[in-house]
Amino acid sequence: MSHDLNLSGSPSTPAIQSDWQSGRLAMQGDSYPENSYELFSQVIEWVEAFLEQESRPLTLVLELVYLNTSSVKAMMDIFDLLEEAHEGGRVVGVEWRYDPRNERIAELAEEFKEDCSYPFAILPLEVGS
Repeated sequence: MSHDLNLSGSPSTPAIQSDWQSGRLAMQGDSYPENSYELFSQVIEWVEAFLEQESRPLTLVLELVYLNTSSVKAMMDIFDLLEEAHEGGRVVGVEWRYDPRNERIAELAEEFKEDCSYPFAILPLEVGS
C-alpha cells in the first residue's frame, strides 16, 4: 500500500496529506468528527504501512487547532506507533505548529510530547498581522 492520503478538511475534520516518497504526513485544522475512528483508521493504516515497508524517516507535520476526546485518543495511537518505531531504531519525528494565541493547543501538544522520546518540536506559527 503506497497510495497517499489526500483528504480535504471540513469544519469538523482536519485536512490530511501524506507523501510516501518524502516520508511526510501532514494534518491541519479542527478535529471533532462524528466518527473519528473512520477518519483516523486511514491515517493509522498509512503510518503502519510506511513503518513496515520503508526504512526512511517519517515526519508528522501537524497544525491541528482543536481535538475532541476521541481525536486525542487516535493521535495517541499514532504517536505510540512512532514511539515503537523509534525504540526499534527508526528515525521519526513530529512538528506541531500552533497559533501562539491558542494556549490550549500548545498545552495539549506538550502533554503528547511528554510521552514521546523521539524528536517532538512544538513551534509557534507566524501569525499574519
